[in-house]
Amino acid sequence: MIRVNDQTVIPYGELRFLTSRSSGPGGQHVNTTDTRVTLLFDVDNSPSLTQLQKAAVKGKLARRMDKRGVLRVTSQKSRSQKINKDAAIGRFVELMQWALAPVTRRKATRVPLSAKRRRLERKKRTAGRKRDRKLPDFSGEY
Repeated sequence: MIRVNDQTVIPYGELRFLTSRSSGPGGQHVNTTDTRVTLLFDVDNSPSLTQLQKAAVKGKLARRMDKRGVLRVTSQKSRSQKINKDAAIGRFVELMQWALAPVTRRKATRVPLSAKRRRLERKKRTAGRKRDRKLPDFSGEY
């Protein structure tokens, strides 16, 4: 079982792992072993998540999901398949915690008077600077 937060636990049976050849250094070893691990989690068909949680995950992790609603997490940092599998699970837990975290609403506050004053002073300085750049009007009257 993978504990995402206090309310959500996902059994290992809901996760699928695919292995493939990893890119990067490794010499002859990299050409013969499948060390990259891709974790697949079917969000749409998961009995562990409520409909509200599924909607939150789909909304926040949409770029990592395919059209069928399968979340994909890949790890290939190590030459060891076991280490990459553990890293993929760790990243999956981090992503799920972030996606399922409650959204805190912004509390409306007033703009401080000092900020308004600074803004107006800055506007006056800019206006004065632009006014001083203008050429004086020589229409012939003194």
